[in-house]
Amino acid sequence: MHVKAKTVAFGGLLLAMTVVFMALGSIIETSTLFLLAAASFFVGIVVREFGLKTGGAFYIAAVLLGFITAPNKFYVLTFAAMGLYIWGIEAVWRWLEKRPGMLQRHKVFWISKYVIFNIVYIPIVFAFRDLLFAQSVSDALMIGVVVGGQIGLFIYDRAYDYVQAHIWGKMRGRFL
Repeated sequence: MHVKAKTVAFGGLLLAMTVVFMALGSIIETSTLFLLAAASFFVGIVVREFGLKTGGAFYIAAVLLGFITAPNKFYVLTFAAMGLYIWGIEAVWRWLEKRPGMLQRHKVFWISKYVIFNIVYIPIVFAFRDLLFAQSVSDALMIGVVVGGQIGLFIYDRAYDYVQAHIWGKMRGRFL
């Protein structure tokens, strides 16, 4: 019973911080992407500490609470895409851990990261073209946006790895 209570309490604390970061992203416009990325990193922390099911429940709760509390719903959708990516790569990592004999697991993991990202990113860019851009954009500019997203993914993913390894790795013992 103690373990479940600890999981719920810690998950609730991280959920509160996630929603606060989403709301702050609406208020502090210059740091929106940073705050949304930081909020999505909490999904990865919950997955790594408590498993995919608990991480999935945390992710759904964060998105629902974000829609209820955050002033800008578009930022909640951005968080939802980022959090889904984090949950997806953690699921792939766990799948690969169960297959130690698989060749080139590192390459499979990186390819999986870009596949998961593009499954989310490319449909959003093309389906919400009018919402994302104030005026009509050319196909060449859309290709530039897609390529820029790949570069952004690389930076976002490196930041996530750094947070998990260095920041959360040092703080983990104090909370759990």
